[in-house]
Order: sequence, then C-alpha cells, then structure tokens
Amino acid sequence: MDHEINSHEAFGDGNPKESSPFINSSAVSDVEKSQQYDGKNMALFEEEMDTSPMVSSLLSSLANYSNLPTGSKEHEEAENNEEGARPSKKPVAAPQLGTLMGVYLPCIQNIFGVILFLRMTWMVGIGGVFGSFIIVFMCCSTTMLTAISMSAIATNGVVPAGGSYYMISRSLGPEFGGAVGICFYLGTTFAGAMYILGCIEILLIYIVPQAAIFKIEGLEGPEAEAALLNNMRVYGTIVLSFMALVVFVGVKYVNKLALVFLACVILSILAVYAGVIKTAIDPPVFPVCLLGNRTLVSKGYDICAKVIEIDNETVTTKLWRSFCDSDYLNATCDEYFTNNNVTEIQGIPGVTSGILAENLFGNYLEKGMVLEKRGLASDADPDSPITSSNRYVLADITSFFTLLVGIYFPSVTGIMAGSNRSGDLRDAQKSIPIGTIAAITTTSTVYMSCVVLFGACIEGVVLRDKFGEGVSGNLVIGTLAWPSPWVIVFGSFFSTCGAGLQSLTGAPRLLQAISRDGIIPFLRVFGHGKANGEPTWALLLTASICEIGIIIASLDSVAPILSMFFLMCYMFVNLACALQTLLRTPNWRPRFKFYHWALSFLGMSLCLSLMFICSWYYAIVAMGIATCIYKYIEFCGAEKEWGDGIRGISLSAARFALMRLEEGPPHTKNWRPQILVLVSVDSEQNVEQPRLLSLTNQLKAGKGLTIVGTTVQGTFLDNYVEAQRADQSLRKLMETEKVKGFSQVVISSNLRDGTSHLIQVGGLGGLKHNTVMVSWPRNWKQPEYHLQFRNFIEVVRETTVASLALLVPKNISSYPSNGERFTEGHIDVWWIVHDGGMLMLLPFLLRQHKVWRKCKMRIFTVAQMDDNSIQMKKDLITFLYHLRIDAEVEVVEMHDSDISAYTYEKTLVMEQRSQILKQMHLTKNEMEREIQSITDSSRGSIRRKNPSTLRSQHSAEEGTSVAEKLEEESVAVSNPKQVQLIHSKNASTPTSPTSPTSPAAPAADKGKTLLTANPEQGKDLFNMKPEWENLNQTDVRRMHTAMRLNEVIMKKSKEAKLVLLNMPGPPKNRVGNENYMEFLEVLTEGLNRVLLVRGGGREVITIYS
Repeated sequence: MDHEINSHEAFGDGNPKESSPFINSSAVSDVEKSQQYDGKNMALFEEEMDTSPMVSSLLSSLANYSNLPTGSKEHEEAENNEEGARPSKKPVAAPQLGTLMGVYLPCIQNIFGVILFLRMTWMVGIGGVFGSFIIVFMCCSTTMLTAISMSAIATNGVVPAGGSYYMISRSLGPEFGGAVGICFYLGTTFAGAMYILGCIEILLIYIVPQAAIFKIEGLEGPEAEAALLNNMRVYGTIVLSFMALVVFVGVKYVNKLALVFLACVILSILAVYAGVIKTAIDPPVFPVCLLGNRTLVSKGYDICAKVIEIDNETVTTKLWRSFCDSDYLNATCDEYFTNNNVTEIQGIPGVTSGILAENLFGNYLEKGMVLEKRGLASDADPDSPITSSNRYVLADITSFFTLLVGIYFPSVTGIMAGSNRSGDLRDAQKSIPIGTIAAITTTSTVYMSCVVLFGACIEGVVLRDKFGEGVSGNLVIGTLAWPSPWVIVFGSFFSTCGAGLQSLTGAPRLLQAISRDGIIPFLRVFGHGKANGEPTWALLLTASICEIGIIIASLDSVAPILSMFFLMCYMFVNLACALQTLLRTPNWRPRFKFYHWALSFLGMSLCLSLMFICSWYYAIVAMGIATCIYKYIEFCGAEKEWGDGIRGISLSAARFALMRLEEGPPHTKNWRPQILVLVSVDSEQNVEQPRLLSLTNQLKAGKGLTIVGTTVQGTFLDNYVEAQRADQSLRKLMETEKVKGFSQVVISSNLRDGTSHLIQVGGLGGLKHNTVMVSWPRNWKQPEYHLQFRNFIEVVRETTVASLALLVPKNISSYPSNGERFTEGHIDVWWIVHDGGMLMLLPFLLRQHKVWRKCKMRIFTVAQMDDNSIQMKKDLITFLYHLRIDAEVEVVEMHDSDISAYTYEKTLVMEQRSQILKQMHLTKNEMEREIQSITDSSRGSIRRKNPSTLRSQHSAEEGTSVAEKLEEESVAVSNPKQVQLIHSKNASTPTSPTSPTSPAAPAADKGKTLLTANPEQGKDLFNMKPEWENLNQTDVRRMHTAMRLNEVIMKKSKEAKLVLLNMPGPPKNRVGNENYMEFLEVLTEGLNRVLLVRGGGREVITIYS
C-alpha cells in the first residue's frame, strides 16, 4: 500500500506506520493527511498509532456503519475480522420500515389468530366470564412483561436480523441461545400446524361440510370423532404441501398477501364489535331448541315442537320421529322426551338482556355430557343413562381450567414478530419497544373486551357449543357478527391461511440462522439454501415437523404443545433481562428505560407457572428437550465467545464462593489435596516430566484444585514470549493428560526464587494449594545438577515452613500413564511417623482411578524392640476400620543391631563426596556462591551452628526410637524445646497407633542405645578405622536408620506397584544438604516407584462422619 510508504517518509523516523485497522483504506489521500497531522500533534502517542487508532478516524469509520446489512452473518463477520469498516460490498440501501408497518401491524397479525375465532366463545362458555378473564389477564400480562424485557434487550445495541434468537444467544450465551432458538423454532413450526388445522376446521365444518372424505353423517360418538380427525389429517397434509410449495416458490408472494390477510383479520374483529352494538338495538334471531334443559342438535328438527296443529289435526314433527319409534301419537317414545317439554330460547339475547350474570361462573363438562341450560326444569331419572344421545349437543372433550389456559395461550404469542424483522427497520431501537408494546396493549384490550362482550351477548348453551351444532352449524362468533356470519367465516379462514404461511416462512429462516451460527453441529446442513438464500433444507425439516402436528389432528391437543415452546422462549427472554440487570454487566445500558429486574423476574415466574398449569408432562418434555440441547451445545458445540451474561454469572458466583472460602480453613472432612505441581521446562518450553501430570490426574479423584506451575529464567520484559509459550505447552499437556486446573508461569532471574514465588502466591484467596508435588532431581550427584538439587531441598524447606504437604515421586518416568491398567498388585504404605494421615488418604484417592483400581492396599508399620507388636497390629486394624479404608496390615519388627562397618563406609564416602563437591564449587564460581550466601542470609535462612553443641545434644537423647528420629529431623534439630514438643505430642495420644513407641523411655537405659555417643567407648565395641573417628555421629546414625529401613522395605515391598514412604525432613543447617539427599537415596534404593510423602502438619483424614 503506497500511502504507508509515504507516511513513513513523512515521519522520517525509519519505521513505516501501519494504517490503523479502523481507517477505511479507500480514501488514501485523506488518510495520509490525517496520519501526518496526527503524527505531528500526537507525538507522545506515536508508538501506539499502529495498534490503537486515533479517535477521529475511529468515529468516522463507525459513522459509516449505520446501514447494517440485513444478515446477522455479515455483521458477525465484520466484527470478527477486526475490521470496523464493513467489508467493501455494494452499499446496501437502508431498509425503510417505520414503527407502524414494521412492528405494529406484523405483531397484530401474528397475535390475532385462529383461537380468537374458533375457541374464544367456547372458552367463555366453559370457564365463565370470570375464569376466562383471569386466563386472558394472566396470558396477556405474561406477554407484556416479556415485551418489556425484550425491548430492553433489543435496545441494548444493534440487533441485526435474527430477532429473538439473536438477542437471547448474544445476551445469554450460545448454550441458552441454541436451546431457546430451537424452542422458538419448534413453537413457530407447531403454530404453523395449528393454523393449518384451524383453517381446515373452518373449511370442513362451516364452509363446505360436503367436502369431507370420511362422511360424518349418521355416525355416532367415537366413530364421528375419528372420521372428523381423519378428514383433518388428509386435508391438512394437502394444505401443508400446497403452502410449503408457495413458500418454496417465493416468499415475496407471501409478503404481498400479508396485508390482505391482515385486512381480513381487522375486518372480522370490527364485524364482531358492530354485531355487539347491533344486539343492543335489535337482537338477531338465532333460536335454540331445548328439551327440558338439554340442547338439541339443529339438524335433528325442522320445527322446535313435539307436535303441531295442521287443519285441526295434530301432526308429529321431525323431532318426534327422532325420539319415538313411529309417527303416531301412541308410539313408544324416549322416557326423557315424554317427561319434558320443548322450549325455544333466543341464542343471542343481546347486551341489554342481563345474560352476563348467568355466564359469570364456569361450567366445566365431562366428555359426552349434554349441554344443559341452567335454571330450566328437567325431569330425569339421575341413574338411567342418557338415551338417543346423538340428538343432543354433547361436550366433545373433558374440560378443566388448566386445559383452557393451554388452548388459549397461543392466541397471545406472536409478540416477537416485530423484533424478528429488526433488520428491515429504519430505527429498530425506537420502533421495537413502541410497536410491540402498543400491539400487545391493543390485542389485550380486544381480548378482554371480547370475553366480557361474549358473556354479555350470547346464551350460555350457545357459547358452550363448540361447533355451533345447536345454531344450525353456524360459527358461534359468526352468529354475533354483523352484517352476516360469512364475514367472520371467510375472514377467519383467510387469516388462518395467512398466519400458516407466515409461520412456514419464518420458521425455516430461524433454523437457518441457528445452523449458520454453527453452535449445533448436526444442524449444519440446514444452513444451506438456494442461491438467493432461501432455506430449502430448513423448509423441508419444518414441513416434516409440521406434519407431526397435523397427524395429531386436534386443535385442542396441538395448542398446549405450542404454548410450551413459546413459554419456554419467553421465560429465557425474561431471564436474560433480569440477569443482565442484576449482574450490572458494564455493557448493559439499554435505551429503553422502563424495565426493572423485578418485572422480568415476575414475567419469568409467570411463564414457568403457566407451563406447569397448561400441562405438566409437556412442560417436563419441553424442558428436557431444552436441557438436552443445552448440554449438547456445551459438549460438542463450537466455542463461541459472545460476551454473554452466563459468563457474568459464573464470575459473580466464583467471586461469591471465593469470599465464602475465606471464612476459615476447611474441616478435616473437606480436606482434599489441592495440588501445586512444579514442573520444569526445557529450552524449547516443553515440559520435561509429563508423567507428573498423569500422576496428578490419577490423584484427582479428590476433585480439588490443580495448579501446574513452572519458572522461566530471565526478566519479564525480555522473556514474556517464552513464558507465553511455556503456558501454552502446559495447557496442551494438561489437556492431553485430562488434568482440570490452571497453569501458572513465573519469570524470575533464577529458578530458585521463581519456585519460591510459585509456592507463595499460587492460588487465590481461600482457593490455595495445600500440597506441592515436585519430582525427585534425577542426576543430583553430577556436579552440573548441583543447583537443581539445592533447589529441591529449598522446596522441601519452604513447604515445611508454610506447613504444606509435599509429594515427591521418585523415578517419575516409570509411573503409569492414564491409559495403563494394573490388573493386580499392591500399593504399599510404610507408615513410620504420623503426619496427619496423608499416607492413608493418597492410596485411597489413587485407587479411585482406573489405573490403580485393581491394586490392593497394604500398610506396614515399624515396631521397635520394646513395642508390643501384636497389640499394635490390633490397634492399627481398628483404626483403619474406623477410617473405612480396606487394607492389609503388617507390623514389621526392627531389631536394633550394631552399626555395621558398611554403614561407616557409606557415610565416609558420602562425606568425602560432599567435600569434593564443595571444593569444585568454590573454585568454579566462588563469586556466585558468595552472592548466594548474602541473599540467603538476608532471607534469614542460614543459621551457622557450633557442631559440638549439635553432637552433645544428640548424645542427650540417645534412647529415642527410629520413629522419633525421622520426625526429629523434620523439626529443628538444634532446638531442644521443639524436640520436647514432639515427645509431648506423641505422649498426648497414647491410645492411637500413630505413636507406636513409648516416648518416655529413660535415656539411662543403655540397652536400647543405638550408639553410644562417646567415641572412646565406640573404639572398644569394634576396631574403628582412624578416619571414622571424625565422622559426624548423627550422620552415622541416620545412615544406619536409612539402611535398616531400606532392608526391611526391600524384603516386603520389592514387588509392589507403588511404595509410599514418610519423607524425613531436611537438615536445618545448610551444611548437610548433600548428606540428606544421600540418606534419601539409601532409603529408597532398589525400589521402582516410590512416592515420598511429607504431611503439612494438620489432620487430613478423620474417623468421624
């Protein structure tokens, strides 16, 4: 790009400036000018110019962004490309739909639907004006509250096409978005089925009853019902195929017809209101014939009388013939027919007649019951069954309040119609709230007034007559309309057709939007369409799902299904709004100000309760579907980061939980190893001991926290990239080893400090590690690894100070990977000192993992000469029984023997080696060592001590047992008070087998002394070599202990799959470092997999529940 070079010359600073990503590169000369201008005035920000654009250029590029493309896809791409300016396409003509045309009318058309014409009167009749009003009010307030929440979401930022799905997925995240999107899609599809069924019902019952393929004439009860449903199925399938074809051929025809259909709806409703006004002045004549108080089917009579006078002769009527066996007056007749009179009443008495009082309360019917008028005399034997029932108008389904809710709710859905067209609006943020809320207000007013007016104008038996059988097969609402019932019949027919077409055009587009987002992998195929973007495959799927609704065939059964899905969708819209408001997401600042979280919350609870009111089993199924989709997207869906509210929730919840954790250390029952794994990385930033993470994973049956930490040497400014790379490789390894946790990389001038920082600052608040895992330094004897093992010992010291537990796997490379399985074998625990039960807990946790599941656990403990080993074993078994841990128990007796010459030799070799190491080190880098000692003393870690005092102190506690010796090393050797502390600690718990030896043994008892402190006596014992004399006696004793233990362990646990051992503590003075490592080597010699364990000084396992 030439202008970059120009600008570079203009600046003359030798590094070419990139043009900022927000600047539109078409206007080259302007950009040049502005860049030079910026450069001169903004010299302070010169460095940032290439990454952060100047405000002026950013604003100009955003201003060009107003004419949003209709597809949400382009919008998303534009955002993801980091390109503020839209990809250079032909400029899209800004869509020009105002509030009225773009939101209000589509909403009205979608809300007024088939239910108003086909079921509203029946609902008022069955539920009573009062009950129906409650239902209507509940449903309308639900949609109103949802509309308020929706307006808030819709005005919070630009909403491209995709409507409700787009809004929810961007504010609640892909999982909820997908679940709600699918719910909304299924709802719309079933709505299509419902409209088609309504359309067929009007056609077959009110317009051309002759067209029925399965004839209903002459059939009774169940057969008639079955025939009607079969007609619905056949015709429904035909109409569905025809509609799908129309949609496939071209949506533009559907959109052109939309206004015609809308006109039909509005005309029909006006006709009803006109009719109501007319009834006040001059009620129409719609007679209904009753026998006793039972309504008669109008097909069954020509004149409402039993007999009529013709030329002074009494002649029986058609009604008589249908109840009696012959035309003659002496014929045998139905009992009820003989006992009751025939009366004729006005079907529509009119507003002024006061019929309202009669219709106020509900009159729920069982299936097959006769429609009866209240207040008329009826002489019937209560026990005898109803005879010749096909003459009466019967209830076709058992009705109850909740059923009415389910059937009615679909007539308030459709509030999303405006927001679904958000792409075509001139100013979506203004139009959507105003249009939607106005539409809901209008329709709610109409619905509520209709409930009252129907109750006030129409006779109860006529209202309850679902198919108008008592009023000569007229549509009941049609009988009320003016000038003629046909206005309503045709109006409703066309409006249902139109609504069905609308559903069939809307649903596939929604599915296409969802599949194009790519959050549900198996829906990808439905994203494809024809060249002009028509979703062909999606249409096919929609038609197939619609067919399911048509096969159900009963409008009353399809309606609740559809209610479920819509209620689910509305519930999530409310949830989205409430969450965003409560979490105070910084990005949540809607233009629409009249919302409140409490309203959204109320809306949400209303939706939830309506779902269960409608039908609890459908509600559970719908929720199941939504949950499955949610989980599916969570596991298999694409990772999308849309800055959604659920991330906000998890942040808030995490903060809340962390604050709660701060309240105190966890109870022993809740203690689980929260592991900080210290790994080292090579020069390529790859992890050197990947098996450490396998072991971590196998230990994570305890589900605690895992932090994998490593140190990069260098400075933060120079080595940041390496640190990032190390972090990446840690994460990758954690993924392959299936370790759930966090990675942490620290950059430090030397590895020692870096590790120290990790141990100090790992974790956050109460969620800190309590266990450190570090692998054994392999070749520590070689001089070049000198620093490595010093680091290792410092880690041991630091964990001791911080009272953290420490796990040191030795020979980590031979540990099993997660894929291996041990078919048999043992995990052996050598329990020498009790340090809080870590030793018991670890094998238990390991055995939860598939690798170790088949291994048995064995516990060994060591008895001295004076211990009662049988009693010890009993105590130990009881202890394990209370701990609920299955393990074999063995007590190993260690007889005290004299220290062999071999021990002296080994100690000597060790001493010599450490001398040589020290010599080498001093010559090699005396400087470094000097500095190190200065930093060490500043840390306050070095305490130089007089060796003679050390020795004398050791001779004072000659009689201590092996167990105490190992423990004593973990405490300050140079401090008699602390040693005393151990004695008292062990003495305080004499019953537990954790203190196997009696600590109160008098020092005077020379029988048990492992070694007399006086060198002269030692000479008498056996012939000492002269160089042995000046050996540190403590070291000799320690070496002795290590070798004896190693012998015993080798004898028992040679074949074990894993050996767990107490790890003795490091020497307090730095001089003994090499010796310490040597002791540990001797202790674990010849064992394949060893895990050295050091407790953190608190109980981690308890016998209490």
